[in-house]
Amino acid sequence: MLSRVADSLYWMSRYLERAEHTTRLLDVNLTLMLDESPISAERRWQRVLHALGRPKNIEWMGEPYALTQALTFDTENKASILSCIIGARENSRHVREQISTEQWHRLNSLYLQVTRPEMQHQRQSEALVTGMTQPSEFLQSVMEAVHQFQGVTDSTMNHGEGWQFIQVGRYLERTSATALLLQAYHVDLWGQPERLVEGNDYLDWMGLLRSATAFEAYCKVYPADLTPDQIFEFLLLDEEFPHSVRFSIDSVQCALEKIQGDSGWNRAETLRRLSGRLQSSLAYSSANEILNQDALGYLGGIQEQCRAIHETIYELYVDYSIQTALAG
Repeated sequence: MLSRVADSLYWMSRYLERAEHTTRLLDVNLTLMLDESPISAERRWQRVLHALGRPKNIEWMGEPYALTQALTFDTENKASILSCIIGARENSRHVREQISTEQWHRLNSLYLQVTRPEMQHQRQSEALVTGMTQPSEFLQSVMEAVHQFQGVTDSTMNHGEGWQFIQVGRYLERTSATALLLQAYHVDLWGQPERLVEGNDYLDWMGLLRSATAFEAYCKVYPADLTPDQIFEFLLLDEEFPHSVRFSIDSVQCALEKIQGDSGWNRAETLRRLSGRLQSSLAYSSANEILNQDALGYLGGIQEQCRAIHETIYELYVDYSIQTALAG
């Protein structure tokens, strides 16, 4: 596969996963506003910014709709929902011949939805700030569109090398995002084990699970109990839940092995070792062991390893030299 094709498919997938994650965080926390005090609101929205990597030039100023407006429509913020959708559509346009017509129609429809003239007027008038446009309805429509694109991708695209790069992009982004989400909640949920549980704590626990689309799945695994330690175990180490860190990195490893097999590239030992080391760490660690040692360090290490995997993918499949390819 051409490096430019692999690059565009990979980033198309990462951008859409990032847009969906940001959309879900905003939707969950706007809903939780109904049950929060000013103090808990401050803490909750600071966690949202932490979970999104603290975007530049965006700060919590005490107004949730203004923050939602910035994280949704501010194109100067490359991680905003609008920026991610524009980036995904631009990458898909570069590889139009490699994706199915249904994929293109679904992604182009989402792009037209968020860039139509009414949205431009909304950004200029700051209608979201006043709450006049039902932001939750808009956010839900974006999430549904991304889910539809993922379903169309799996059902209409040949599951060859290109599809595997889409899987790598999706699940590598998801691995990093879930690890950062757990890191954002660490101080309040696991950093003070002796603190007495308060009423709002249960809302925080449910908010974390819902931010990873995990509340119903968690309740099926742990039907009688909602505790921070079990939430940590589920979101980090569950091998069957699609948004857990372990499931995501297992999916990355599976896709990378398939790409390496299809391409016949025999210089991928470094990449295989990086992803395999992270996969083994998650498979053979326990939640108690991680929490009793340095959970923040462990989660930060996952993000560092994701960056290393990303950089190695680029060295092998995107930015490689002609000499390297011939040596393959």
